[in-house]
Amino acid sequence: MAENQIDSLIQLLAKLPGLGPRSARRAVLHLMKRRESLLIPLTKALEDAAENLTTCSTCGNIDTRDPCGVCTNPKRNDALICVVEDVADLWALEKTPAFRGRFHILGGTLSALDGIGPEDLNIAGLLKRAREDVVQEVIVATNATVDGQTTAHYIAERLNDCNVKVSGLAHGVPIGGELDYLDEGTLSAALKARHTF
Repeated sequence: MAENQIDSLIQLLAKLPGLGPRSARRAVLHLMKRRESLLIPLTKALEDAAENLTTCSTCGNIDTRDPCGVCTNPKRNDALICVVEDVADLWALEKTPAFRGRFHILGGTLSALDGIGPEDLNIAGLLKRAREDVVQEVIVATNATVDGQTTAHYIAERLNDCNVKVSGLAHGVPIGGELDYLDEGTLSAALKARHTF
């Protein structure tokens, strides 16, 4: 019986990104050895998260309250909205102190192959927010993929009548990057986005 429960736990953990069956087995063994200090608190944290997580009705972030902590933070700049594809993108941008505006999560990208159209994304909510008087700029921070760039162009076009500045993230050589380690797409983008000294 216990072996089946352990196998079940291993199989569930193996479904997480970055964990395969071997890594999941090691993680389960680690949890079992530290039952009191790790397994039980982790179980409680997962139960609490499962009961309390919700999607923010304003920006689409995942939090334990609605509106989320980012949307209710009075220190944020209401004049800036950064549009991202997914919650993971918001979290990545939150790691840097470079952006302190508001966010808007689309919930994916436009994709003709996958049958995802504008009505499947949170574009209507973005347009509504962009029309608010306080908003001055919308930064479209979609990924530098074909679908991401298609989505960015579509959004920029839809924002034309919202009386806001629309900008996008710069693409190119990362700080500390060496040219011989970069792919052709990154180098092409860097050349096209070149600036004068």
